[in-house]
Amino acid sequence: MATSPAETRIRIAATLTCVLAATLTLGACSAQSPGSGTAPADAAVDADSCQRNQDAGTITYISGYGYSASAGQLDVFLAKELGYFDDLCLDVEINASGANGQQLVASGQAQFTALGSASDVMLAAANSKNLTAVATYGTTSPFSIFGNEKLTSLKDLEGGSLGYFINLTPIASAMLDNAGVDVSKVEMVKMTNYDPTVVVREQVDAIVGYASNQPESLKAQDLPFSEFLPADEGVEGTYNVMEVNSRFLSEHREVAADFMRASLKALQYCLDESDACIDTLAKLAEDNNQGAAFPRDQLARTWAVESEWVRTSTGGHPGVQTEAMWKPEYALVEKYGDVKGLPKIAEMMDVDLVADLYDGDELIWPAK
Repeated sequence: MATSPAETRIRIAATLTCVLAATLTLGACSAQSPGSGTAPADAAVDADSCQRNQDAGTITYISGYGYSASAGQLDVFLAKELGYFDDLCLDVEINASGANGQQLVASGQAQFTALGSASDVMLAAANSKNLTAVATYGTTSPFSIFGNEKLTSLKDLEGGSLGYFINLTPIASAMLDNAGVDVSKVEMVKMTNYDPTVVVREQVDAIVGYASNQPESLKAQDLPFSEFLPADEGVEGTYNVMEVNSRFLSEHREVAADFMRASLKALQYCLDESDACIDTLAKLAEDNNQGAAFPRDQLARTWAVESEWVRTSTGGHPGVQTEAMWKPEYALVEKYGDVKGLPKIAEMMDVDLVADLYDGDELIWPAK
């Protein structure tokens, strides 16, 4: 499977190397065992629905970005901690070790994972037919190009250097193109140092980063820098996508819907109660030996930015996605993604699963 641009999400990549060797799973046992035929007294669903969800077995979610405070990730952690999965009789395990979620989900070793943008889904879909996107959390591209304060425009990169991680994303390529940058005049540097101060110290002139992480760290340190967002160059994109194993979705559609229902309920909690949500996530990271990688102040900065991407999504409701949301990014992947056999958008997403969870503006939470 091709390396996905999702791996360029800077806010976690520097820290995951210390935990890749261990699989940290957070398991939850259902209050009832499969085959019992009755729902727990405190379940939010009737006995038949509870039995259906129990019979699906353990659902494994892969957080490829550790305990990052991002939609499609922190909500899964919180759904587990708040008992929402238990309410729906779902047995959910979370692997937060930074494993390759796309490979594990595509192979059926796990059922759900979150990716950084629709372009990540598209690049994965060109190499796997067993992944379906079921939720898109925003219509703001999360990437940015940040650099030394001397840069007044991206054109100023000509004759200078631009750092990137893993690969140059289609979004970044489009930004440079739209700004009229002659990339042959820009030295491209593959970065291994995730310290954002390298641009302040002029070790490189700029870096393709993630707007909610490295630039926010520079702001917190009150260091001068320049930043260019995709929207500044007329580039549209998407923020975070939840994917599910296609076969699991086909065989257990209602179960998958309930997984998303619980996660979206937790997402709303995190939008409404940000401090409490971040407190819980920071404690989880600490309890699972990732506290140094995901300190509370960093998580709070990240969620302060990314929660606004969720609130301002053109989808209207968290997670609801349409083909139209993906079309601008699809064109960028076709032009800059260097992939063959890119599937049609409709073949990569399910637009109904999450949309059907809403009644008007309200997420439907079942009652027996």
